[in-house]
Amino acid sequence: MKLGMIGAALAVALMGTSAFAQETRLTIATVNNPDMITMQRLSAEYTAANPDVKLDWVVLPENELRAKVTTDIATKAGAYDILTIGTYEVPIWGKLGWLVPFDDVPADYDIEDVFPLVRAGLSVDDKLFAMPFYGESSFTMYRKDLFEAAGIEMPEQPTWEQVKEWAAKLHDPANKQYGICLRGLPGWGENMAIISTMGNTFGARYFDEEWKPELNSEEWKTAVGFYVDLVNNYGPPGVTGNGHLENRTLFAGGNCAMWMDATSAAGYMFNKDESKVVDTVAFTNAPVGPVPKGNHWLWAWSLAIPATSQNAEAAKDFIYWATSKEYIQKVATENGWAAVPPGTRKSTYAEPEYIKLPFTQPTLDAMNTADPTDPTAKPVPYVGIQYAPIPEFQAIGTELGRAIAGAVAGQTTVEQALDNAQAAADRIMQEAGYY
Repeated sequence: MKLGMIGAALAVALMGTSAFAQETRLTIATVNNPDMITMQRLSAEYTAANPDVKLDWVVLPENELRAKVTTDIATKAGAYDILTIGTYEVPIWGKLGWLVPFDDVPADYDIEDVFPLVRAGLSVDDKLFAMPFYGESSFTMYRKDLFEAAGIEMPEQPTWEQVKEWAAKLHDPANKQYGICLRGLPGWGENMAIISTMGNTFGARYFDEEWKPELNSEEWKTAVGFYVDLVNNYGPPGVTGNGHLENRTLFAGGNCAMWMDATSAAGYMFNKDESKVVDTVAFTNAPVGPVPKGNHWLWAWSLAIPATSQNAEAAKDFIYWATSKEYIQKVATENGWAAVPPGTRKSTYAEPEYIKLPFTQPTLDAMNTADPTDPTAKPVPYVGIQYAPIPEFQAIGTELGRAIAGAVAGQTTVEQALDNAQAAADRIMQEAGYY
């Protein structure tokens, strides 16, 4: 009897060991944007349907996320099973063999429903290396109540010179109302996202046709000088500490007359629990300078699997769930249509409740007019609007972002900041063997 009990106990223990051995743990690195926080919360539904899968979340600010996942994948450390990356990293890392391809997408996923422009940005030789969680461009968000009170009529296509005039009229720092909010936090994907598009519209480019940097050109000096003057005179205090999330909070709090940033932020402005501008926010094109091109960026925060993952099939299954039509419907049911991940699927924009929202058509227009193949006045050797798709750009863009933040903070002149960035870029490109 005693032996029988021991045998039974051993059997139970072995069963527990077997069950434990079959458990799959997926470590997901993602950015602390509202859409990703929603994904983390709703993932309880996925794990309930897949009890053998456990999810470990690493949620980080944008700059920190980029640094960590880049280091991890380049060193093959294998800390993550799923990465949140974008249209800059995916083609580069896919070509290097660092990502698992999505070459067996299930028919019921309906890959043809995903916008072709977004798919192309996540592909190498027509092979997908990531699935888009949300897509975006850039546009202008503004307080129509403040504009009406000041007698200002917002055109469909504003210019940066007009924006500066309006910012001066609407700037009221004594009442914590700022003429304009723009990203100032240094980083190639933070302040440089908006400054790059501004540079494009002032005729600047990152590289000439021989891949030589042009960061201290007259066009860059004009664009950056304009930016520094704009944010210092009509922006909130502490500009160099404000990235996308900080500006989103300021605008939603009613503290900004204008904000030029990602179209994906628009839905947040209709969250009545978080936003004071639900009834006053309006949208139009991103401003242009003397050159009417390159003002709308194109980006897709996407989910990818590093080649080092030991759980690629399980990771794919989760990614298909998180980027599916069904997931979008789930978010709409839970949080309303304004909160769904935008910019990825045609079917989302066929939903009557979604397409009637005031930001959906401007988002589509901005994405459809973003042309990565023709972003600048002068010819360039790269395809990209707010970045150049080469591994070296991340370091160059970060150096430039830091230099410009230094100019905003008064630590250096615009000219010296750009000369410093140019010297760093020259060194990086020469060491990489471009010339």
